[in-house]
Amino acid sequence: QVQLVESGGGLVQPGGSLRLSCAASGTRFSINAMGWYRQVPGKQRELVAVINSGGSTNYGDSVKGRFTISRDNAKNTVYLQMNSLTPEDTAVYYCHAPHRGLVYWGQGTQVTVSS
Repeated sequence: QVQLVESGGGLVQPGGSLRLSCAASGTRFSINAMGWYRQVPGKQRELVAVINSGGSTNYGDSVKGRFTISRDNAKNTVYLQMNSLTPEDTAVYYCHAPHRGLVYWGQGTQVTVSS
């Protein structure tokens, strides 16, 4: 059973930056794809960014050029550097990892962008 533990959310002013982390535990195997989704009340969860173990990345259109996803394969940990944040980035951010036929989600971390 894989556990995903997120950290790094919080309150930030528009134009500011935050860095999210997600550490995976409970598996002896390297997790291939890890990523981030976000959700606001009343809307579907949307892709923010995903990265595979080879370093290939994919970003949601709304965050391209502002967010950067990276990972430490040895630690099964993924990071999301978020720059130039706007109020529209306010959401609960969830770590996501499909692994050996199952899909795992973190508990979510709140990011609020407000002055």
